[in-house]
Amino acid sequence: MSHPSRRMVLAGLGIAAFVPTAALAKDRVYTSRLSNIAASGYDVVAYFTDSRPVEGSKSFTAEYDGAEWRFSSAQNRDLFVANPVRYAPQYGGYCAWAVSQGYTASTVPEAWRIVDGKLYLNYSTGVQAKWEKDIPGHIAKADTNWPNVLN
Repeated sequence: MSHPSRRMVLAGLGIAAFVPTAALAKDRVYTSRLSNIAASGYDVVAYFTDSRPVEGSKSFTAEYDGAEWRFSSAQNRDLFVANPVRYAPQYGGYCAWAVSQGYTASTVPEAWRIVDGKLYLNYSTGVQAKWEKDIPGHIAKADTNWPNVLN
């Protein structure tokens, strides 16, 4: 579930605050600030079955790890529900390169890669190019940093 920023909560109490939102713990699954939709609404199963990003639909959804996941078909939704750990992106869908560097960042559907049967997303194709220069090293660092980067 998405949480209001500390600034919004304090403003609602009539308190002026300049607390960076980075000081707040982040959700385990990356979603935009104004929604609870994981993976930018893209079908994470399609990365495995179609080898490309495919937009999900409001008609085929599932709840997992506090977020709404969308799928392009009932079949893909059912595959996900049967084994979400297999299909959900690593690091909650946050940028794999950023997590390897010790912080979090958003992702775009076009910057993706499946490595050893796991889906990794990145902030951009440019950042993905950096990540791809040492995928095993970046995965090892990100695995060490995850989930502490959420705090």
